[in-house]
Amino acid sequence: MVDVRVGVGYDVHRLVRGRRLVLCGVELESDVGLEGHSDADVALHALCDALLGAAARGDIGHHFPPGDERWRDADSLDLLRRVGEQLGDYAIGNVDVTVIAERPRLAPHVEAMRTRLADALGIGVGRVSVKATTNEGLGFIGRGEGIAALAVATISRTP
Repeated sequence: MVDVRVGVGYDVHRLVRGRRLVLCGVELESDVGLEGHSDADVALHALCDALLGAAARGDIGHHFPPGDERWRDADSLDLLRRVGEQLGDYAIGNVDVTVIAERPRLAPHVEAMRTRLADALGIGVGRVSVKATTNEGLGFIGRGEGIAALAVATISRTP
């Protein structure tokens, strides 16, 4: 019998001046970026949590504590690679990330984002989905104060 698991991740970061904006490993042109201890890639943080959750291995904060200077300004693609390595004998079935932001428009960058995630996880790009939506002007996201991301991941192994 195949052991199939599903994990869900969520993250949110505040937008601030003086930081670069990185989403799904792609640096985007923007006058604001995400505040955080690492590069604050909210999408990759949600994906790390989804993968770790599927494997019942805690969350990103447990593995890469925000108070630990080793992870200051860390590249979240590197964190994602490390999470992928922690899955042991589980294989990634697919990953699905949704970024929730009023701006910038992500559609022109989705294919590059999918490629970055696939490369970091060592899976085919056909197993990676990246989508974007807005919050229709509502709440902190709608006011342009932050960006959120949701992620789902499936992993499996044959015992």
